[in-house]
Amino acid sequence: MQKPIWKRNLFVLSIAVFIAGIAFSEIMPFLPLYIDTLGHFSHSQLNFWSGIIFSGVYFVSAIVSPWWGKLADKKGRKLMTLRASLGMAIVLGAMGLVQNVWQLLILRMLQGVFSGFVSNANALIATETPKDKSGQALGTMMSFFTAGNLLGPFVGGALASMFSYRITFFITGLLLLIAFFLSFFFVHEEGFKPITEKKLESTHGVIRELQQPKLIFGLLLTTLIIQAANNSINPIVSLYVRQLMHGHGDVVFISGIIAALPGIATFLVASRFGALGDKIGTEKIIVAGFIGATIFFFLTAFVQNTWELGILRFLVGFTDACLFPQVQTMLTKNSPTQVTGRVFSWNQSAMYIGNIIGPLLGSFVSGLSSYSMVFIITAGIVILNLILFKINVVQNLLDNPTKS
Repeated sequence: MQKPIWKRNLFVLSIAVFIAGIAFSEIMPFLPLYIDTLGHFSHSQLNFWSGIIFSGVYFVSAIVSPWWGKLADKKGRKLMTLRASLGMAIVLGAMGLVQNVWQLLILRMLQGVFSGFVSNANALIATETPKDKSGQALGTMMSFFTAGNLLGPFVGGALASMFSYRITFFITGLLLLIAFFLSFFFVHEEGFKPITEKKLESTHGVIRELQQPKLIFGLLLTTLIIQAANNSINPIVSLYVRQLMHGHGDVVFISGIIAALPGIATFLVASRFGALGDKIGTEKIIVAGFIGATIFFFLTAFVQNTWELGILRFLVGFTDACLFPQVQTMLTKNSPTQVTGRVFSWNQSAMYIGNIIGPLLGSFVSGLSSYSMVFIITAGIVILNLILFKINVVQNLLDNPTKS
């Protein structure tokens, strides 16, 4: 018996986002080193350029994502996955040809312009999958993307060691080209109805189409704060490891393992938590995630060694699986199909804004106080997110019962 089209799409796009996850993360470990080969920079100049080139893609993506979401609702989500994968294949491949840091910055900005492969793949799956299976489906997509993100740095490091930085960019472009061809030949968008109503051309028209706009915007705020909280830790994890190890031992290796642990946990359970949310209510999974994250972040401030840090970071991965993919599921279940692309693009913009705010916050707090204080402040941010989620989302569901 032939599989339903939504199941085939889920299988193919899970593989595609896995490949994309590798491609997006494999250049990260050596990007600052590559920048250093493009000129003669002082220590402060190298830090400046690394920061700008890392964050540039997020600034641009946050701005352009809603426009691509609008186009997705008019032209189709498959077309947007093809646009993003082909555009980024060319741009990332071209990064291997740059001769100076300005050219690399421009290409990173262009990468932001062509972003949206994963969000549009998620939107396509969200609209094609039966609502009572959407949590499990989006959890599966998250698991595969997370697995790719985890594998990427190892693949990138190995390729850069075997070949060169430039060749690795060419291979990265080829990986995204494979994702393009998988989407082109094997993904079938069934029953797509393009937006033709003028009222849905504008953001105001889309908001009026939403049955519970407060709930939707509450979920977008939840995404922003989740990303800010998670990313506030990123700038200081390796420094915290060094402090715990008192500068002795292989700090880089241990930091790499600890950085990977949350993703491993998320990969293991995201689809299972999604399926559980389909049965008992997705909002309950999210609340449990907030409570767990608050406890684990707070305890992390008081660890005495890297073993304790590693265990708590692994446990944080379970709470991650309760949060971002489940927010996407709630957006799916509470958004009209014809504007799903727009809503998912707003969610992507919120995610990118959180990606920008988080590292700045972590660096600022650690500079003023200590690494431990970053985890305490982050725990406080998670509590704030829980309170806002209860007010904006849970209360709204109680007042206006819908399938969550």
